[in-house]
Amino acid sequence: MTALKQQNFITIHDYLAGEEISDVKHEYIGGTVHAMAGATNRHNSIATSALLSLGSQLRGKSCQPFNSDTKVRIEFPDHTRLYYPDAMVVCDSRSSTDHFQDRPVVIVEVLSDSTRRADLGEKRDAYLTIPSLKVLIFVETDFASVILHRRKAEGGFAIEHHAGLDSVIDLPEIEATMCLADIFERVEFEG
Repeated sequence: MTALKQQNFITIHDYLAGEEISDVKHEYIGGTVHAMAGATNRHNSIATSALLSLGSQLRGKSCQPFNSDTKVRIEFPDHTRLYYPDAMVVCDSRSSTDHFQDRPVVIVEVLSDSTRRADLGEKRDAYLTIPSLKVLIFVETDFASVILHRRKAEGGFAIEHHAGLDSVIDLPEIEATMCLADIFERVEFEG
């Protein structure tokens, strides 16, 4: 009979201190840390284009975009999670000396083969519990398509699908739009 290896519980304080000096990003899930895989150039190009598009539209406004080096903290009754979304927009920001945000209005995740299951499962479910979140956007990498979850006035989220380079996503929640042609500007699709 073999014994199961026990994972060591890591405090949030120790996790945050470790992330400051680590060469590798880790996500924190209830006391355990998980190293993040590196992303492809296509993934990074899409994430950067989304961030640039939102950032240019938010100049001079109260909402602010953050890149994938900023963690989002999600508090559950029995544990805390810290993830690194590809981009997010926050209208009620924490102190500039903090290491995370916890009140995002928009979160953008670029999907990849290695992260799709976690992004569309565990992370999506966690993100949708954030009280401030109005829009959750999942961007495909192999074709011009976006899956969007938008908070409804009566509660819950409605799912929208946007496809094609001529698609424009209205984001009145932050007084912005996302043009798929801009997000996929430097992407060459195969086939």
